[in-house]
Amino acid sequence: MALPPFPPGFRLGISLLAYLIILMGLLAGLDLLVGHRLSHRLSIQPRSLAGIPGIFVAPLLHQDLKHLAANSAPLVILGSLILLQGFEVLGLVTGFCWLLSGLGVWLLGRPGTRHLGASGVVFGWLGFLLLRGYFERSLVTIALAILAGILYGGTLWGLLPLHRGKSWVGHSLGFCAGAIAARYLDSLQSWWMHNSGW
Repeated sequence: MALPPFPPGFRLGISLLAYLIILMGLLAGLDLLVGHRLSHRLSIQPRSLAGIPGIFVAPLLHQDLKHLAANSAPLVILGSLILLQGFEVLGLVTGFCWLLSGLGVWLLGRPGTRHLGASGVVFGWLGFLLLRGYFERSLVTIALAILAGILYGGTLWGLLPLHRGKSWVGHSLGFCAGAIAARYLDSLQSWWMHNSGW
């Protein structure tokens, strides 16, 4: 029995995920060379004007190579699972989780703290995968939800304030953004098609 073909844009999406990891690695190296001034200035600083650019940039920056390594594998694996639902789905879910989690951290994070890293996007993707199976209830999305749960269900402890220095607020808001994207994906796609001219 032949496996179903990959959806259109799958290979492009895999290439973009690889380039994303490479870009994050280059930025981590540059940040190290400049004494972490890059991550210091471009992190999300809650309710600070200086922290607004971080909403858009902070997911690309990491505290150190260990932090980057911890996010790289789930970015590739969870991103690939979402890509099985289509390149457009990955783009919409990523944009939605990126902006909503970043804005949420800026609004709700503890003053005087700095937040950076792709964890909000990772938890957003996980939330999307786990809940899309429930909302769509197709065999594909249910299978992807089960697989994501087996691989990364244990990371859900990261939604709780158990570890000092980890942005559980970013994790939780990312997960909530992914859950919202899972519920309203059809509306997001309709909005995108209407506003992008596609």
